[in-house]
Amino acid sequence: MLLNERQMHLFEHWPEPGVDDDKKRGFFDQVRRLNSSYPGGLVSYIQNAKKLLADSKAGKNPYDGFTPSVPSGEVLTFGNDNFVSLEAAGVKEARNAAFVLVAGGLGERLGYKGIKVALPRETTTGKCFLQHYIESILSLQEASCKMVGDGCHTKIPFVIMTSDDTNALTIKLLESNSYFGMEPSQVKILKQEKVACLADNDARLALDPNDKYKIQTKPHGHGDVHSLLYSSGLLEQWKSEERKWVLFFQDTNGLLFNAIPSALGVSATKGYNVNSLAVPRKAKEAIGGITKLTHVDGRTMVINVEYNQLDPLLRATGHPDGDANCETGYSPYPGNINQLILELGPYIEELKKTHGAISEFVNPKYTDSTKTAFKSSTRLECMMQDYPKTLPPSAKVGFTVMDTWLAYAPVKNNPEDAAKVPKGNPYHSATSGEMAIYRANSLILRKAGAQIADPVVDTFNEQEVEVWPRITWSPRWGLTFKDIKEKVRGNSSISQRSALVINGRNIFLEGLLLNGTLIVNAVDEAEVKFTGPVQNKGWTIQHVDYKDTSEKEEIRIRGFKFEKVEQLEVNYTEPGKHSLSA
Repeated sequence: MLLNERQMHLFEHWPEPGVDDDKKRGFFDQVRRLNSSYPGGLVSYIQNAKKLLADSKAGKNPYDGFTPSVPSGEVLTFGNDNFVSLEAAGVKEARNAAFVLVAGGLGERLGYKGIKVALPRETTTGKCFLQHYIESILSLQEASCKMVGDGCHTKIPFVIMTSDDTNALTIKLLESNSYFGMEPSQVKILKQEKVACLADNDARLALDPNDKYKIQTKPHGHGDVHSLLYSSGLLEQWKSEERKWVLFFQDTNGLLFNAIPSALGVSATKGYNVNSLAVPRKAKEAIGGITKLTHVDGRTMVINVEYNQLDPLLRATGHPDGDANCETGYSPYPGNINQLILELGPYIEELKKTHGAISEFVNPKYTDSTKTAFKSSTRLECMMQDYPKTLPPSAKVGFTVMDTWLAYAPVKNNPEDAAKVPKGNPYHSATSGEMAIYRANSLILRKAGAQIADPVVDTFNEQEVEVWPRITWSPRWGLTFKDIKEKVRGNSSISQRSALVINGRNIFLEGLLLNGTLIVNAVDEAEVKFTGPVQNKGWTIQHVDYKDTSEKEEIRIRGFKFEKVEQLEVNYTEPGKHSLSA
């Protein structure tokens, strides 16, 4: 097969039989693995690569013949009646859903050596992203069952796609924390394999520079999640259990679950086969825009178009201003945040046709403008959000837009890169990601009727951010806005220097006047009311230099830590009604 595909160079250096036979067998073991993990095998991979490399060399525009237009979707306003009813519809649907986390990446780009899902989502409680995700899914599971009534014991499946880099560390994180309260049988780990590297425009496979009996490999991208789900048999299993939705999300957006109930409600009420979560996007902002593309031959697709391609595409198709803001002050093409909700039935039918293969691209770095040689080997890549590219025109593909403050604060840039971001653009760092959680929680409580002090502006790791009161709660306290509104009564107020940690379901703020730090832990059967003033010296914020190696990496990449001077911590372990009033 390799010789048929003109890969003779792989064997040119092989010595005569009897020499290095074990290494030669090892080579074919690797070839067998590469062949079985790619839809259609290595022959398909090499042929796809030849075509894509030829297109790349010729400078072919993937959008030739397509005209962009604004797709249809829902724009939600946090806290209004429509939002509240969509949240309720989404919670009801959650027991028919499965969640899929793509977590194949290490935190190297962040300046953190571990896996990204192990990073603290925020450092007031220190809970990591994975714990927050699991607790959120468990809260949805419980709330969804409650709505349906007796006899509902549904467990929501949770799939994590890992890679060679993250697999062992992900399993260790789960096992050493008892799966953060989830039943181990609910969690499935699917590991993605790497793909062969390509040495030149003829798609000759690259040998490992350190081992001539090994093909060099690199990651294929998070689009692999579709073929892994297809080949795992999980989709058919979910279908037999009458599940209806598959939600895909990425590893470090600490605000994501604020958006999931209402977005799932949109999918259910609108009957979307594909629903992309999105945020308002400023024209030319460095985030892909969700766009409807119509080809001259009549094909249409609703797809993420990268920001550097959207502007020239619009200019080339009769929009002289290119990617411009409309009367709302934002681009009419909403910003894609790579969270997808797919309807399971149509998803399975589509994957039966494609076997999970996703439209690929290649991004070689050429040595010069002749484009005849590469600086280093390249490979084919694919992205999870390109799934809709192959759908028939009859597919119902839409989007759900939510405010950025509520739904999107990814942690992906290290301090040095974040400090270089032009003023006014998002930093997407550990600093901004944590501060965004406090901002969102403060604004949600404000909307629920509490008086939350305005933030102060401070600079950490050369990034200017708003510092709101450090408010955080467990998902079972505030899964939806309706839940929160029912628990915030009277005239409660929280000062800017305060921190509030709520761990428990039935904790009510009824005229709490907080000026300091308050930590509340309560079992679900305890009902706790807080009224009156709570005052103490609280926790102060200290600046940390990201170059200061005496601090842990997860603190250095934020640029701050808390000095825990004084706090009131109260624990309610007994069922019944309790109140704390000063």
